[in-house]
Amino acid sequence: MHKFQFSQFHQQTSHIEYLEVQSFEVNVYLVKLTVDGITGFVYDKKDNIMRFHSSQHIRDSFATCVVDKAVMVHDSPYEEMIGNPPKSNEAMAMPFSMTQPY
Repeated sequence: MHKFQFSQFHQQTSHIEYLEVQSFEVNVYLVKLTVDGITGFVYDKKDNIMRFHSSQHIRDSFATCVVDKAVMVHDSPYEEMIGNPPKSNEAMAMPFSMTQPY
């Protein structure tokens, strides 16, 4: 999978075909992008997968980009722990608005 450096997008005008926000517990979000048909996660300047700490942090970070489609996917490890049946392999993706509220 490709590594996108955050500096490629921060305060740059870029075209992003698909932006997927992966939501984890305790306000940890990862961002996977598709640009020019290439898909990969966003990495920070230390070459670690970049963690975002709110949905607004993501909107602010990609505010200058043109995003065709954005979704949020939430994955919880707790379903089976509380006796619910195993979840499907397909994650449910909900629309994610990139529109700034201010």
